Amino acid sequence: MPYVPLEWLAEYTDIAKDARPEDVAAALVKVGLEEEGIIASDIRGPLVVGRVISVVTEEASNGKSINYCRVDVGEHNDPAGPGKGPDASTEYPPSRGIVCGAHNFSEGDYVVVVLPGAELPGGFAISARKTYGHISDGMICSVKELGIGDDHEGILVLATSASDTESLYEAASLTPGDDAISLLGLDAVTLEINVTPDRGYCFSMRGVAREYSHATEAAFRDPAGISVTGQAGDGFPVKLADKAPIRGNEGCDRFVARALRGFDPQAVSPQWMQQRLRHSGMRPISLAVDVTNYVMLEMGMPLHAYDVATLTGPIVVRRAQAGEKLVTLDGVERILDAQDMVVADSQGGEGARAVGLGGVMGGLATEITASTTDVLLEGAHWDPVTIARTARRHKLVSEASKRGERGVDPELPPIAVERALRLMQEYGGGEIEDVYTDVSHIDAPEPIEMSEDFPDTIVGVAYGSDVVRESLEKVGCLVSAGEADGAAEPENSSHTVVSVTPPSWRPDLRSPIDLVEEVARLHGYEDLPSILPGAPAGGGLTHAQKTRRSIARSLAESGLVEVLTYPFVAHERLDEWRIPEGDPRRDYVALANPMNEKEKFLRSSVLDTVVDAAKVNLSRGQADVAIFELGKTYRAQGSGIAGILEVETRPSPSELATLDDALPHEELRVAGIMCGARVHASWQGPAEQYEWYDAVSIARDVMEEAGLQVTVSAGDYAPWHPGRCAELWAAVTDDSRAPVLLGHAGELHPKVCETFALPRRSVAFEFSIDALVG
Repeated sequence: MPYVPLEWLAEYTDIAKDARPEDVAAALVKVGLEEEGIIASDIRGPLVVGRVISVVTEEASNGKSINYCRVDVGEHNDPAGPGKGPDASTEYPPSRGIVCGAHNFSEGDYVVVVLPGAELPGGFAISARKTYGHISDGMICSVKELGIGDDHEGILVLATSASDTESLYEAASLTPGDDAISLLGLDAVTLEINVTPDRGYCFSMRGVAREYSHATEAAFRDPAGISVTGQAGDGFPVKLADKAPIRGNEGCDRFVARALRGFDPQAVSPQWMQQRLRHSGMRPISLAVDVTNYVMLEMGMPLHAYDVATLTGPIVVRRAQAGEKLVTLDGVERILDAQDMVVADSQGGEGARAVGLGGVMGGLATEITASTTDVLLEGAHWDPVTIARTARRHKLVSEASKRGERGVDPELPPIAVERALRLMQEYGGGEIEDVYTDVSHIDAPEPIEMSEDFPDTIVGVAYGSDVVRESLEKVGCLVSAGEADGAAEPENSSHTVVSVTPPSWRPDLRSPIDLVEEVARLHGYEDLPSILPGAPAGGGLTHAQKTRRSIARSLAESGLVEVLTYPFVAHERLDEWRIPEGDPRRDYVALANPMNEKEKFLRSSVLDTVVDAAKVNLSRGQADVAIFELGKTYRAQGSGIAGILEVETRPSPSELATLDDALPHEELRVAGIMCGARVHASWQGPAEQYEWYDAVSIARDVMEEAGLQVTVSAGDYAPWHPGRCAELWAAVTDDSRAPVLLGHAGELHPKVCETFALPRRSVAFEFSIDALVG
C-alpha cells in the first residue's frame, strides 16, 4: 500500500490550509483511491533542541560508564545555581541535569531532549528520576527512541562542535528550547491508501497529486515537467537483445543510461529527503540510493545506480540463460529462469555477466559503495507481465517490481534520470555527462474511437458531449474527431465519434468501456443511479441447485454446522487416513504454484480438509463437534498441461475443448464429522454420544430428502472402521441400470481417531452430490 505524506503531496497540488487529513482522504476516495489509514507520530509533550554545556563521565557501581550532562534547553531551563554533579559547589548557568549512557557527543553539540511529562512512541512516559546518584531531569534521545530509525547505539546529534565532522543541521540555525517535533518532521501526517492493480501510476506522489486535483479542482504541478539537458547519443553503450519476447512484447523496450562523474561517496542525504523517505515507509541508506528511491516515490519511475568502475561496456539487456546465477543486492544467489530479463555487462564477453534482475533488483557486483565516485544511472521500461512473473518466480517483491508489474510511464526514463542526477549533483557534487544513452522501441499509444454518447448509454447519466470531452482531457487524454466505422456501440448513434489517445501513464485505457469508467469516476460514483434489472421470465433454480440447497438445509436441520475449508492438503494425509496403495484417491493433483509448499496438492476427498476444521474446534475446548462441508474434490485422472491462449480474441471451440481435456476430474461431494454428545445431559436423562448408525441415518435421510431411494449394505472402506462402515447405494428400478455407489458412512477407524486426536468412536460420512443428481 502506498504511503502519502501530506506535506509532500502539498508540493504538487494545493491543499487547503484548514483541510484535515480526513478531508484529503475523502477527496481521494471520490476518485477511487481508498484510505487504509492515517498515520501520525504518537509523541506527546515537550521535545526540544538542547545544547550540551558540560559532560562529566563517571564509573557507576555496576561497571558501566555514564555521563552526567548539563543541557541548555532554553525557556525550559532550571535557574542558575550549584549543580548536582561530583562537585556540588560548581555553579552552572541555566540548564537541566540529564544522565546519559551514550558517548557519541561532546560539549557544544546540539541534541534532542525530551522533558518530563512527555511521552515517546510506544507509550514511554518521561519523568524526572534519580539514577546513578543524580536526578535526571529529562532524556537525550536516539533515533530509535524517537521512532525515526533503528540506531540505538548513540544519541541523535543535530549539530556538532567538531569542525571536521559534517552536521545534520547548521548550528547557527538551531536555538536551545526550539520545538524539535517540527524540526524533525515528527508532526507530519501520512495517508496509507489502497491502489487497484490498474492504477499503477498512483504508486507515486505524481499520480496521487493528479487524482487529488481531479477530485478537488485544485491546481496540479507535475514534478515530471522538467526539461532534459544534454542530448541523446553515444553515451554508455547499451544494446536491447530480447530474442524471446512474450506475447510479442519485448521484455525491455526503453533503456536510458546517464553518468555522473566525480560524485562524493561520503555525501549525506539532506534531512528533508530522509524524512520524506521515512514517512513513505523506506529507510535512508546513502545519498545515491536515497535519491533513486526518492525519485521513484515522486514520479513512479524505478531507477537503478551502478558503480561505473565495476562495469564493462557494453550493457546488454537480454533474457537469462536457464540456470544462470546472479547474486542480488540482498546477498542471495539466485538461479535464473530463461524467461527472466537481466541487465548484463561484457566482462568475459559481450553480455556475458548478469549484473541485475531487470526491473526487480540490481546485482551485488556493481552496487554503489562508500568508494563510488562515478555513477551510471539506469531508467528503463519493462514489460509488466515479465516483471510480475520474475518477482513471483524468485519470491522477490521489491518496490521497483510493484510499480513495474502495474505499468510505468514509458516517457519517464530520461526525465526521472535527469531529476535524480540533479539531486545527486546538488548534494554530492560531480559533473553530469552531456551525452546520454536512450535506446527506445516504444510504440505510440493506440487511439480509441468512441461515440460521445456512449458513456450516457452505459452509465445512465446524461453527461453530454462537453462533459465527456472535458473529463477525458482532464485525465490526460487527447480528444479529436474520429472515424465513424471504429466507433463503439451504439452504432446508430447520431452523436459525434471522437478519437481518444490515452496518456503515456495510463496503459490501462484500452477500450471505450475504460473511457466510460473514467468519466463516471471523475463525476462521482455516488451520483450513479441504482436500478435493479428485471428478472427474466421462465428462470429459476435448476434441479442440481435445488438438490444442493436441500442437502445443506437437511444437514443443518440435523444439527450439523456448515464449514468452508481450503482444498489444499499434504500428501501425507493419505497415509493418515490409512488409504491403501492403488486406491483412486491417491491420484492427487499437484499445484504448480502452491500457497504452502507443505500443502501443494488438491484434496481427493472432502474429509481431507473437514477433519482439520474438527481438530481446530476440539483444540479450542469444543467437546462436541458436528460439522459438514459441500465442496469440490479433484483427481488427476486424464489431466494434462493446458497451453497459453491469446487474450485478444475469444478461444475457438477446439481450444476450449483442449483446455477442458487438460483439467483434472472434479466432483461435488459432501462430507461430515461428528464426535462427542449428540444429546446433552439434562434432567430428562444422561448425554447420548454419536454412534456409527447416526452417520448412516443422517446421510440416508438427506439423500431421501433430495428425492432418491437409498439402500445400505456393509462395507470396508478407509478411513472407516471395517466392522462399522456402511455403503450407500442409489436404489434402481430399471434392471438395465447398474446400482450407483453414492458414498460411505459410519465410525472412523480407531487408529485414524488417534492420529487426528479425535475422540474415540467419532463418526463420519461422505457421498457424491454429482452422482446423486445424475
